[in-house]
Formats: sequence, C-alpha cells, structure tokens
Amino acid sequence: MKMTGIIFSNVYDTSLGDLTMKRTVASLPFGGRYRLVDFVLSNMVNSNISSIGLITKYNYQSLMDHLGSGSEWDLSRKNANFYILPPFASGATNVYRGNLEALSNAVQFLQSIKPDYVVLCDTTVICNINYEKALESHVKSGADVTAIASRDLCAYETVDNDLILKKGEDGKAVDLAIGQSLGEDSLAGMGMFIVERKYLLSIINNYVSRGRYSFERDFLLTRFADDSVNINVYEFKGPVLRNHSILSYFKNNFRIMDERIREDIFNPKSPIYTKVRDEAPTYYAETSSVSDSVIADGCKICGKLENAVVFRDVTVEEGAKIKNAIIMQGSSIGKGAKIENAIIDKNVTITAGATLIGGSSSPIIVHKGDTI
Repeated sequence: MKMTGIIFSNVYDTSLGDLTMKRTVASLPFGGRYRLVDFVLSNMVNSNISSIGLITKYNYQSLMDHLGSGSEWDLSRKNANFYILPPFASGATNVYRGNLEALSNAVQFLQSIKPDYVVLCDTTVICNINYEKALESHVKSGADVTAIASRDLCAYETVDNDLILKKGEDGKAVDLAIGQSLGEDSLAGMGMFIVERKYLLSIINNYVSRGRYSFERDFLLTRFADDSVNINVYEFKGPVLRNHSILSYFKNNFRIMDERIREDIFNPKSPIYTKVRDEAPTYYAETSSVSDSVIADGCKICGKLENAVVFRDVTVEEGAKIKNAIIMQGSSIGKGAKIENAIIDKNVTITAGATLIGGSSSPIIVHKGDTI
C-alpha cells in the first residue's frame, strides 16, 4: 500500500497575522533553523511517501527558494515526484477559500499518480509521525476517511477551524464538532486525513462545483450528521505543537527546549530535514552569557541571552540583553539593547540602546527588514 502526500501551505495565513504578511505559513521559520513545512515534508519522506504535491496560494517565493528541487528531502531522484501546485495550476480564476477548494488545484496531479491513498496535511502542526501506521489503521477500519488526532487538549488553543472528535470502542468517530470541546474524552484533529484517491476526487468534483470549500465543515461535518460518511480516528500519542496563532507559535518555539518534546520530535531514527546552509560555528565572546536557549550556527554572541531562540547569522552585541525572544536569521542586536517577549523577524536591525518589551501573552513583532 502506497500513499501520495498533499500539503496545504496557506490555510492558516490569516491566523498568524503579521508573521505571514510576506510569507506563507509553510515557510515560517521555527526552532532556530527550520521552516514549518520541513516537519510535515520530512514525516512524509520518512513514511516512504515519494509522490508529494504542495498547494500554494500567494507569497510563496520564499517557500520555493527554501524547497528548491526537494533534494534535501531526497525528492529530486528519478522515482520521486515533488510538485508545487500554485492556484492557477488547473486554470482556476479565483484564489481558494479553504482546503477542499484548494484541492481543485491538485486534480490533475491526483489523476496522474498511481498510489491508491492520499494523506492530506496542514503545515501548522509539528510532530514526528509515521503515516504508514495511520494508513494501516485506515485500511483495517474500512472507513471512508481517517482523521489523525491527539489528546493534548491542554496544549492547544481552540480556534474556529479545529476539528474535535470523540471515538467509540471500535475506533470510529461517534461525535464531531468544530472549535468546541466534546468532553474529557475529546481528541483534537491535527489537520491530517487519509482518504482513498478516487473517493477524494469524487468529493472534490461534487462539493467544489457546489460552492463548498472546507473539507472539515462542508464535507465531514455535514456528511457525518446524516450518517453518510464513516470516519476512523487514528490517535497519535506523541508530542504535538499546534501553531494556529501568534501566541501558540511564540510559546511552541520555547517548548522544544523540553527534553521529552525535543527528543521525540527530533528523533534521529526519523530525522527532520531542512535546507542545508554552510555556516561557521557560532562565536561566543567572553562577555556573553547564555542560558536555556537554542542558537543556530553562524552567529556572533557578545551579550546576554535567556530563554531565547536564535536563528542563523545573528549578531548580539556586548551589553545587549535578550529574554523570552525569537530572533530570526540575519538580524543584528546593537550594544546595550534590551529585548523581552518579542519576535524579531529576518534581517532586522535593533540599534544600540533600544528597548523592546512585550507582554508574555502578547509578544512584540518587528517586521522583516525593519530598523528600530
């Protein structure tokens, strides 16, 4: 049994506000050296999925630059297929509104491939999952659709698009809701579904032509309500980081410092791949002080860092103090600057003596390329 992978790159763009003004959610930097797309793409490759389509919407130039030919994920070989599917790929004239409507851009791709099953994935959910095990569960259940979900309800923020499920003893869904808990036994959908390819094509044809655009709301919820769809629930029990908002993204960057979460997500037996950059090792001056931080290579650290996530090629000058902050690639923090509870985007310059202090639940965001 083989699967094809479909990745949605833009579904939650509006939820992440200023962070996705000039980029897709899929290309949002995470954890010091990765992009969100790296996690779902690596999971697919590690699950022996070699035919993958990435559906885009807009602002995907940086995503294309990051992915290139897919060679870092071993997808540029002869017997692998990796396609970026822009909104105009199938002659569509309107930009899609939801994941079901987005699939209309992948119809030709889905018709041309051989695998019988398709796994649909958002890029906002970070985990290390084997989709082959989920496929085994799907085939064994005989269900129309398998929804991958987890019980980490305390670790996620309910948003309007969250699919909440309750499963029975046979593993089938007995109740569904959107953005509302179904009690203590609720499972939160992870934006990942497995469905038979021909069945998926029939769903796209029947629903998109009638103006329906959401896979969860317009298909699953309505068909479940009239007992015309059978949903298997595959429970994933590993750590799950959901990046559905600026706050959850901010907190999740620091959660990878938790040893249990870090060792599970960055399991060497199923590694997370990313674009390789040749950088010199990070330089730590005698004046530097670093605690509870993730720091990528190519940096120059002369100041004090506490609970910080620092990407490649960042300079922190002497006397600068950084606490509870994300500093993205190519940024420069001047002498004596003070930064706390902030997200500093790429190529930002913080001048000497500047002070930026946000709230723990409302971090300051400095836009890409700005000078403060």
